[in-house]
Amino acid sequence: MVPELRRAYNAAFSPEKYQSLVRNLDAAAGRHIEFRISETPIFLSPQLTESLVEAAHEVLRAVSSAEYLSQSRRAVPAGHSTPGEEGHPAFLQIDFALTRGAGADGAIVPQLIELQGFPSLYGFQWLLAREFRSCFDGAVPPSWTTYFGGLDDAGYAERLRELIVGDRDPDEVVLLEIEPEKQKTWVDFACTERLLGIRTVSTAAVVERGGRLFHRVDGRELPIRRIYNRVIQDEVERKGLALDHLFRRELDVEWVGHPNWFFRISKFSLPFIRSRYAPPAFFVSDLETYPDDLEHYVLKPLFSFAGLGVEMGVTPERLRAIENPQDFILQRKVDYVPLIETPEGGAKAEVRMMFIWRDRPLLVNNLVRMSKGAMMGVDFNKDKTWIGASVGFHPPQAP
Repeated sequence: MVPELRRAYNAAFSPEKYQSLVRNLDAAAGRHIEFRISETPIFLSPQLTESLVEAAHEVLRAVSSAEYLSQSRRAVPAGHSTPGEEGHPAFLQIDFALTRGAGADGAIVPQLIELQGFPSLYGFQWLLAREFRSCFDGAVPPSWTTYFGGLDDAGYAERLRELIVGDRDPDEVVLLEIEPEKQKTWVDFACTERLLGIRTVSTAAVVERGGRLFHRVDGRELPIRRIYNRVIQDEVERKGLALDHLFRRELDVEWVGHPNWFFRISKFSLPFIRSRYAPPAFFVSDLETYPDDLEHYVLKPLFSFAGLGVEMGVTPERLRAIENPQDFILQRKVDYVPLIETPEGGAKAEVRMMFIWRDRPLLVNNLVRMSKGAMMGVDFNKDKTWIGASVGFHPPQAP
């Protein structure tokens, strides 16, 4: 997307440099990272960066409006509401596909795919950008950045610390996850511990007494005052876990990333967003008639994660057979375009714009996923290269 930088990076690439990148990332994680790391970052032109920033803020305005916030209360399924919700999400992440516009200039246009009021990989993206710079020395312009709002590495870490740790002792703050040592995103937990000085704790290790939470470290029992919540409610349901003592009662604890926002900002939000950057989306239950061109739509269950349950090639018969149509979204398909030139053919890209929200929402970083398959998921990219987890560098913007 910045041809001269792409050519220079591809010319500087070597398998040895890539293996060095992967080894360094594995060392930071303390074990092998299970998800695939792309061979390359992407380079976002000033124009595309401006479009992504504009698109992200349009979506932010839609899902932070009083009207939407009132509607979104019904997104929390009965019996799944957690007490102590704050008035806004601590995290907002918005995924955009990179597509070609219909104009004569063929400009690259972001198109909304999904969004979530739930954190992921804020720590890992800090590490990944550093390692791309280190292992491909000179191939990334020194002044280019992955951050927004004038942040650098130190400023980014400080914003995360202010949000997640706040004024608490880091010993009283935990990153909470289900069996964290088994999660593919373990490297992000390791990076977060390194950046913030907090511990990663399994839900199974937390004890509740009288509305207060505790966990044990080196024979000591430590109170939990603040939770950086990484527990995906969909996983709780799939595994049949009994976690009501953590999520269904009043507790003397502060949530950073309150569990209710997993539902309130999610695929549920898509039909409420009106923007040139957002393809049409509908609750199946709201459709009296179906689009004539159903082949251009995808069906998505409201509450699933990592692309699970997405259906293409939808038919009227399939839609009529859905037992709970209010729990499904019909969204017009977006045509990902292989815009990233690689030595082994073009790659498609999806850019996640990452906000944090303490006293106001701040766009802070980005995450990129690259693909050469029909979809972004691992199953569509087996045995392919120059795909996987990445990050976008762009020229610095004014704070």
